[in-house]
Amino acid sequence: MSILDSVRKALVPIHPEGYVFIGAFAAASFVLNWLSPTLGWIGFIATAWCAYFFRDPPRVTPLREGIVVSPADGVVSAIGFHLPPPELGMGAEPLQRISVFMSVFDVHVNRAPVSGRVMKIAYKPGLFLSADLDKASEDNERNGLVIDSRLGRIGVVQIAGLVARRIVCFIREGEEIGVGDRFGLIRFGSRLDVYLPATVRPAIAVGARAIAGETILADVNAGAVGATFKTG
Repeated sequence: MSILDSVRKALVPIHPEGYVFIGAFAAASFVLNWLSPTLGWIGFIATAWCAYFFRDPPRVTPLREGIVVSPADGVVSAIGFHLPPPELGMGAEPLQRISVFMSVFDVHVNRAPVSGRVMKIAYKPGLFLSADLDKASEDNERNGLVIDSRLGRIGVVQIAGLVARRIVCFIREGEEIGVGDRFGLIRFGSRLDVYLPATVRPAIAVGARAIAGETILADVNAGAVGATFKTG
């Protein structure tokens, strides 16, 4: 393997949503460097962090029937029964909710927890409280999806955090999505909530780290073997 091939293998792809921000950080860095080399170095470090933030590494997604994978990188911050956001139309009964908190150092590309058809997408403006607070699910800016899957209706809610000011969703209502497929991105620190049908129970604990598209959050066939995988 050549040195060039090794470098290419080591580099993590950048999501296209990040190009304009990386460019703006880089341009500001050159201006700061003209004013002061010290400020320039700070700007270049910030530019490197911005590129790191928008990284979009490939993932290996398990395809076994009956599993729900994490839609986000981060720490499982809460598990419990909560009312789903009313705009999703998932009923007035509490559902099992798993929350994954993303820090500014986590990958922020979001992936589908299950395969199915996107029945509904609902955006709601709101506040920008710290995403690790429980009330952030009710008060913060959010964008929710309802996916009609073989397990039933799965709700996935992108929640803006203290620093986040923009939620991006790549998919539309009525489209089919595969488990592990990219569906959105949140810019600069946030949280994902997954609402599960009553028959589905969590297979992860609070405090565990989750990897989007790879980590299993719930499994209705615990202990089953013979899973296949896809990379993307």
